[in-house]
Amino acid sequence: MTWLKEKLGTEKAIIAMCHFDALPGDPHFDEEGGMEKVIEHAKADFLALQEGGVDAVMFSNEFSLPYLTEVRTETVAAMARIIGELKPLIKIPFGVNVLWDAKKSLDLAKAVDAVFVREIFTGVYGSDFGLWNTNVGETVRHQKQIGAQNVKLLFNIVPEAATYLGDRDITSVAKSTVFNNRPDALCVSGLTAGTETDAATLKIVKDVVPNTVVFANTGVRLNNVEDQLSIADGAVVGTTFKKEGIFENHVDQARVKEFMDKVKAFREQL
Repeated sequence: MTWLKEKLGTEKAIIAMCHFDALPGDPHFDEEGGMEKVIEHAKADFLALQEGGVDAVMFSNEFSLPYLTEVRTETVAAMARIIGELKPLIKIPFGVNVLWDAKKSLDLAKAVDAVFVREIFTGVYGSDFGLWNTNVGETVRHQKQIGAQNVKLLFNIVPEAATYLGDRDITSVAKSTVFNNRPDALCVSGLTAGTETDAATLKIVKDVVPNTVVFANTGVRLNNVEDQLSIADGAVVGTTFKKEGIFENHVDQARVKEFMDKVKAFREQL
């Protein structure tokens, strides 16, 4: 049994993404609609996910494009307000992801009592957002300083829209990440949100770190969820739950329920 059972209520857990619209300070923030519109959309998406039967939700500033690797205060403040307004409605475990800033993710998690965070904690990358460096030693010390030791850390080791600098294959990255950092989970992604996680890569990672929770992080769909969950310990799902399966759209509860019904049937066979 993994920590998923204790914290998320089940093995082979599905973490659904609740993507916030662009926030104050972001290039595409809707000044006319303001925060009220952002909160209205977040509430509708969250309730569709929760009522559709997902195991947990991860709140992220997905439409704060293009992303920063040192996120500004106004973004974290806006996310805290949204989650604070949603908290009376939340009945399932939740996590947060402040794209792409590990320390800010932990700050937000501590403030809103999140169970987990997902981030790029390790490595140096060439990305669409420029040279992307990390400092995991500083990050985990910050985690301790703010009293967030109980927050589970999901290490994304195949960051979207980025390439590892240095000649290292996924096997060595997975092994050294686990040895040096003792992550609560590893996340394996496709190239961008909604792009299927390569099953062969997923299996390589799980085989080399069998005692670590591994999530399929992108592109899990109704037609591949059983295959992905036969390898991975769980999945992070976003685009699949959107209307017509389109990233920019809002959540379709019927799609969520159909997907989760299939997941629950799969879990019953284990």
